[in-house]
This record gives sequence, C-alpha cells and structure tokens, in this order.
Amino acid sequence: MFSKEDVLVLRALAAQVRDLAEEPRNQILRVMWRDHTSLRGHRPMIFVSPEGSWREVLPDSVLRCADPGARALENDLRQRIFRARFIRDDVPVERSVLIPRASVPISEGWGITPQRIDSKAPGGAWGYKPVIESPSDWKKLRMPQLQVDEEGIRAHADAVQDAVGDLLDVRVTGCTHFSFHMMHIYCDFRGLTNMMMDLYDEPGMVHDVIAFFTRGFQGLIDQMRGQNLIDLNNGPHYHYTGGLGYTHDLPGEGYDPDHVRTLDVWGAAEAQEFAQVSPDMHEEFILSYERELLSNFGLNGYGCCDDLTRKLDNVKKIKNLRRVAVSPWADVEQCANQLGKDYLMTWKPQPAYLAEATFRDDFVLQYLTEELRKGAHARMEIILRDTHTCRNDPGRFARFVKAARTAIETVHGPSEHLWI
Repeated sequence: MFSKEDVLVLRALAAQVRDLAEEPRNQILRVMWRDHTSLRGHRPMIFVSPEGSWREVLPDSVLRCADPGARALENDLRQRIFRARFIRDDVPVERSVLIPRASVPISEGWGITPQRIDSKAPGGAWGYKPVIESPSDWKKLRMPQLQVDEEGIRAHADAVQDAVGDLLDVRVTGCTHFSFHMMHIYCDFRGLTNMMMDLYDEPGMVHDVIAFFTRGFQGLIDQMRGQNLIDLNNGPHYHYTGGLGYTHDLPGEGYDPDHVRTLDVWGAAEAQEFAQVSPDMHEEFILSYERELLSNFGLNGYGCCDDLTRKLDNVKKIKNLRRVAVSPWADVEQCANQLGKDYLMTWKPQPAYLAEATFRDDFVLQYLTEELRKGAHARMEIILRDTHTCRNDPGRFARFVKAARTAIETVHGPSEHLWI
C-alpha cells in the first residue's frame, strides 16, 4: 500500500492522464501507427524521446512521492502529461499501466558481473573495465534462468490498483519486450578494444561465446513459453530500436489469448559495437546468430546507432523483418533505395542539434526536409533518440516536432490531420 500522501499525488496525475487519453486525437494516432507499421501508411510518424533530457525536463526535485514504486509511477505519469501537452509528437496517450512479470535481461544472470570505469563528471561517459582477461575466464559463464518475483509484483500491482485503478487500467502482463544485445554483453565482459582484437586473434573464441549467448537467450524464450509468460506488444509498447508496437499484423494467425506465442509479438536485435566492422564480419560473428533468435518472432526490428548502409543485404535476410534502424550517420538515400516500401526506415535524425548553445529552427527544418526528400520513395519514421541534454530548454522538443511536421508536409503534401 502507498501512503495517503503518495496516493493523493498519483490520483491527481492519473486523472489528468485519463482525461488526456480520452481526446479523439489519440484514436486517430493509434490508427495511423497501425497503418504505418503494417506498411499501409502514407507519411512518416514522429516519435520523440527526451531520454537523458528528462533529468532537465522533470528533475527529481519535481517528484513528490516517497515510496520508490509510487515515485516511479509518478515519474511515468508526469512524462506522459508533458509529452501530450508540450511535445505533441505522434505518441498516443494511453490510460493503461502495464506491470510486467518478466523481462529479458541483458548482462545480468550470466554468472559474471560487468564492471565499468565511471566518469567523475555528472552525466559523463563511462569506460569498460574488462572482467574477462583470458579465454579461460569465459568458463565462468552460466546459462541465465528466468527470475519472477510473483509476490513482489503482485504487491506492487495491488498498491497501484488501490491508488489509481478506478482512473487508469492497471494490468499485470507477461514479458512484452524482446530485444537481444549479444555483442553488448560480450563487450560488457571483455571490453570494446579487446573484442575488436578477438575478431582477429581469437575468432573461434568469439564464435563460441556468441553461440553460448544465443543458446542462453533461446533458453529464456523457452522458459517463458513453458511458464506462459509471453504477452502481446502490439500496442503502446516501445519497440526497439524506435517507434511503437501498434500494428494490424500481430498477433499471428491462430492466436490464442490464453497462450501468447513469440509468433504473436515483436522482437529486435542490434550490434552497434560492430559499427566499424565490415559487412562480412558482421554477418559471420553476430548477425547469423541474431537471425537464429529473431526467427522466433512474428515481426522484427534490427539495428541501433550503427550505420547499416553497407550491411542491408544481410540484414534483410532476417525472418519477418519490418523495422530497420537508419542512424544519423547512415546514408538515407542509399538505405531508401535498398529498403523501398517493403520495410520501415527507422530514421534517427541527429540529436546533437538539440544540444547546441542555440536551437536553430531554420537549420533543423532544412536538415529534416532534405533528409526526408532523400527517403521519400521509402517508408520512413522519424525517431528522435539519444537526446542527452536540451540545454535546460524543454521547448526545443516542441520546436523539433513543429519543424518535423513542416518538413513532412513539404515533402509529402498537406495532412488531413492538423496537429500543430
């Protein structure tokens, strides 16, 4: 149970979210997202994530709840309200509060604890501190086991239900986020520089380790199947590496709501640590293993911040591929030529423009318009991520969205929906 003081804070915010969710705009956006991800849309969708900038937009000093669980929910509700009222991108406001019973871990549960060298600067970068110093150290690896804290989850869900259940739709779910980051794990344990050297000096070792990770993740998937812990993610769920899960194409044929399959959900993978690795080595050392895992899922996304322009031939071999990341360093026109109308181009515009001393509206508008023109013959979505600072000027996100809408109208013509 949350304290009376925490409940009062949560209820006031939940009432605002409920009212925002009832606006007709949200139903239009849901339909637009479903058409978009099902390759029926006609113009890019816009998704803006303040990410690191949330600490400037909604600093901890704004939060009033004391209980950690209440505080996390308060933060989530405040973010929804801020997005709906001030950012005004294409993310619908939903009145649901989803509490997952399980999740796919990244570097946890493998028998080794990664270490990092932290920066002394607030919000600064960190460096790898390898814990695998020789090939024999990999013997410390263990297959991960699914961990479900049923009692803790139920207690938290009951507290949320008691606090806001009459205002919002509170639901305990299974796992709804399936993304795999095997090269991320390798580097967490071994370090980025060592990984690069291993590709040449110890290629067999790299294959053995990535094969182990592949079996480990497949084991987690099988455990979720066995415990009926897979849940749909074809709604407001964030789909790595960008965009939302709304789609007409999931769940799959033969869907049973009492036994959700991986065939009914989105999956994703990436290997951004391979940004400077050749297409052939990318295929050999990681993509071939990622394809094996992703073959489980009904729809898939691939990529992150790395430039995939020269790697798309192999990427397109992923079963049920739907989303492909086009990073700020990728060639938008070449990617559009290769992906065409058969995939979604998850284009990530340069986030650094929000971090400059002055936000240059005309420059950002020109940049967005030029890049959208390069990809106009494909299916693009604008996914602004990695925004680690907005220079304490949250209004920049709304200005970015305004520029993006103007650019879309310039390239694709007027919209029947006037969002500005």
